[in-house]
Amino acid sequence: MFKWLDDHFEECLMVIFLILIACVMMLQVVVRKIPFIQSLTWAEEFSRFMWIMSVFISLPYTIRKSNMLRVSVVLDLLPQKLRKIINLCVDVIVAWSMAILAYHSIECLNWSAGTMLVGAKAETSPAMGWPMWWLYAVAVFGFALATLRAIQMFFVHLKNFNVKELSTLEQTKLDAQAELEAAKKAEGAK
Repeated sequence: MFKWLDDHFEECLMVIFLILIACVMMLQVVVRKIPFIQSLTWAEEFSRFMWIMSVFISLPYTIRKSNMLRVSVVLDLLPQKLRKIINLCVDVIVAWSMAILAYHSIECLNWSAGTMLVGAKAETSPAMGWPMWWLYAVAVFGFALATLRAIQMFFVHLKNFNVKELSTLEQTKLDAQAELEAAKKAEGAK
């Protein structure tokens, strides 16, 4: 159960958010075509909120899956040990950055003493009337989870320090081969 959550938690949340966006926007399109029925005034705001939530949840997902944008071609030119040390340094920098962003997003929620930001104003969204702190809480959750995922990846990289890491080209070839085998298997099942 924990292994499954470790591998798929953010993925499931993003899928739920994106399905909700698709369903609400489809409903909005259908409702617009029905005569004498007013369009949904909240659909665009709801979809925007779901999209924002999926963005903040995708941050820890990309860290956990090691899909962050980076120039790996330069790393491929370096020796294995140096590449591993750079990965560990990147993990520390990412964890530190996400922790700082989590801290400041908490300030946005007015959880730190003396600030008069979003939480103190008790703002609500215009169309749905949702408390805006819900949306800001997703930022806190996303940055905090990203911090934990970066720390987790530091220990994964540390544990696998002596394991040979594939270059970008080698990994791409391996992924292409796996996709080809999966396609052949799917074709054979038909």
